[in-house]
Amino acid sequence: MTSKTSQYLFLAVVTFFILILIAPVQAAEYVSVKKDGVNIRSGPSTSDKVVWQVFESFPLKVVERKGQWAHVEDFEGDNGWIYETLISSQKTVIVKVDTANMRAGSSTGDPVIATVKKGVVFDVVQMKGDWVKVNYKDELTGWMHNSLLWPDNPL
Repeated sequence: MTSKTSQYLFLAVVTFFILILIAPVQAAEYVSVKKDGVNIRSGPSTSDKVVWQVFESFPLKVVERKGQWAHVEDFEGDNGWIYETLISSQKTVIVKVDTANMRAGSSTGDPVIATVKKGVVFDVVQMKGDWVKVNYKDELTGWMHNSLLWPDNPL
């Protein structure tokens, strides 16, 4: 190999690795379910077995898309397929710990206004540092620490 060819090859390899390192990391896509009783299936077809059902606003992570189907995963790592018309971009979170405190403000010094059980779903209102302002069915609004919820950093 000539010296000039070696230089071009070296530059090509270096450029390739630089592009990989600086390429933006694609953020995970999170969606929520549009209505109650939606089937999650073992494959991307209505003829595939129903493996579980989800309720309105349930948050899901999109793993991949195939045609009009989305392969999704929930907060416990369960996965399956859902028809795309049954999901929305509405930002919701689910409590991932056995019990969690909802507070009046974004600090552990703020009073607890509710104790929430695992599996309760909230609409996301805003984020402030590591705290998420959440709303439950337009009846209860408060702050919860991000570490208690899934997905992390929902906005």
